Amino acid sequence: MIAIVDYGMGNLRSVEKGFAKVGVDARVTSAPSVVDDATAVVLPGVGAFRDCIRNLTDLSLTGAVIRSIQKGKPFLGICLGLQVLFSESEEFGSCKGLDIFRGRVLRFRIEEKVPHMGWNSVRLVKRPPIFGDIPDDAYFYFVHSFYVSPDDDSVNAGLTDYGVTFTSMVWKDNVFATQFHPEKSQALGLKILRGFGDFVRKA
Repeated sequence: MIAIVDYGMGNLRSVEKGFAKVGVDARVTSAPSVVDDATAVVLPGVGAFRDCIRNLTDLSLTGAVIRSIQKGKPFLGICLGLQVLFSESEEFGSCKGLDIFRGRVLRFRIEEKVPHMGWNSVRLVKRPPIFGDIPDDAYFYFVHSFYVSPDDDSVNAGLTDYGVTFTSMVWKDNVFATQFHPEKSQALGLKILRGFGDFVRKA
């Protein structure tokens, strides 16, 4: 079973329904023990970085998420679930993240409208196994005002241009994360969720 981590932020039911549409057993939970017992973990989210970290801590979920990653369980972060994997964010002053990846979360300082909202393309740097045969430069749905800046470019799997070229997808070993929302990205987004389910079954 895939655990979708509920820390009080994000469109959890949309993610759960997306997995259900492609026949993948994924369930929303706020129980650390369920996350610990799950075969894979999904961390979605929208909103403020600091609130996410505080809620994960208050619900004793931080340790369960980090343990899952360290044990090599397949992990998928979505939007804010990507950002909190990094060392720190400058949102509302500096705030420490989970530090799975070294790097910072930065605010867009561009002429284009912020938040970055709508469809944009993802240019593949490397093809994660969960991406299957999805073409390069495919379009996905974004809603965000901040973006990740990894210290190590080798974690980059996809890049997107919006006033600046930013990391829109990362992949290292068992950890996959997207700045865009697969659950809101129609057929191609569902392909990613199906691809993650296939990866979990093979892991």
